[in-house]
Amino acid sequence: MSSAAPRTAGQDRLWSVDEHLEDILAAVRPLEPIDLQLLDALGCVLVEDVTVPLSLPPFDNSSMDGYAVRVADVAGVSEEFPAVLDVVGDVAAGEADLVRVGPGQAARIMTGAPLPPGAETVVPVEWTDGGLGEGPASGMRARSLAPEGAEGQVHVYRQAEARAHVRAKGSDVKAGDRALEAGTVLGPPQIALLAAIGRGTVRVRPRPRVVVVSTGSELVQPGEELGSGQIYDSNSFALTAAARDAGAIAYRVGAVADDADTLRSTIEDQLVRADLMVTTGGVSVGAYDVVKEALSHVGDEDVAGSGIEFRKLAMQPGKPQGFGSIGPDHIPLLALPGNPVSSYVSFELFVRPAIRALMGLGDVHRPRTRATLTTAKALTSPKGRRQFLRGTYADGSVTPVGGAGSHLIAALAHADALIVVPEEVASVEPGAEVEVVLLG
Repeated sequence: MSSAAPRTAGQDRLWSVDEHLEDILAAVRPLEPIDLQLLDALGCVLVEDVTVPLSLPPFDNSSMDGYAVRVADVAGVSEEFPAVLDVVGDVAAGEADLVRVGPGQAARIMTGAPLPPGAETVVPVEWTDGGLGEGPASGMRARSLAPEGAEGQVHVYRQAEARAHVRAKGSDVKAGDRALEAGTVLGPPQIALLAAIGRGTVRVRPRPRVVVVSTGSELVQPGEELGSGQIYDSNSFALTAAARDAGAIAYRVGAVADDADTLRSTIEDQLVRADLMVTTGGVSVGAYDVVKEALSHVGDEDVAGSGIEFRKLAMQPGKPQGFGSIGPDHIPLLALPGNPVSSYVSFELFVRPAIRALMGLGDVHRPRTRATLTTAKALTSPKGRRQFLRGTYADGSVTPVGGAGSHLIAALAHADALIVVPEEVASVEPGAEVEVVLLG
């Protein structure tokens, strides 16, 4: 990641959403690749193409439990005129010493077992008497050569074409094929493929470690009793969950009281396990906006160029924002507002792309689409601010949920989209087409 500090232009400038995001992404670099065991690589981004060292499957094998036979020995058979074949042995999955199937012979075979030499097809066990030696009462056509060592007989009532119920060697992937491309996010199916071709480790960019710190003397942990003037700390839970949903390994730090020294000490202690720091609260212009006070000194004596810039953005909600780097390793830090909706919207717009950039993903943004606004009355928006309203999206339409207030957590819980109202638009009529950010 880069140690470049964000550009500055004075505290009074009103920054656009795009400018702020551009600065964040310019300062964040993908994490260095490492080799991880397969399960530890789940959710990580592959940094190299993976070539198949051996074909899958590596040998012809049966897709059914049944009997491996020659095609000629079951040609034209029926319920009335079955073939009677001598069973010369069993072939189980993992079998190395295979019996040979000759004329008039069959080998019991299990699903996944190698096709034995001499056999040309597999007859499912349901097409036979299961080796019980009990055929139809009359008209049986027998072709047994009765070799020494035969293990009974099987009656086959349906014919099978050549290589029926046989998984051919290399029918999944062939040796030398490219199994996975660099840039692939490793999910369970990709982990399964890597294991199937014998890879025990894989080179990836690790999932970023994100530390979330909420601030406010009024905050109480869920499960505890509220006192007068207190509220439960929801932001740290929301942001930690959102960071994990974005692909990060996220750590939640309990709410820190409005004391600059305590907050500074907490942040410095957490840097050892952080690739990205996120704070919420204390970034406005009030008397107790402790994040500004605390972060203005973090790392000053250790790292030249470190520091956090606090800005006003032309957006609603989420006008006050902070961004920069701290500590000897120039860990990026994003300081978000304290109101719940402001905090969450800010995460979606700025923190989530930063996490995805650290992962090395090519596309770091949520998908966007156009939708028809479904509402009873026009939406209003402050001119000069880009507004992000919560909504529900379905079948090309979007409906606002709740109001514009930045404290409306219940409405946020029912939203799956953000309705974007551009800076130059003050009113949006019902039925108008709007831009929508899809949240999952």
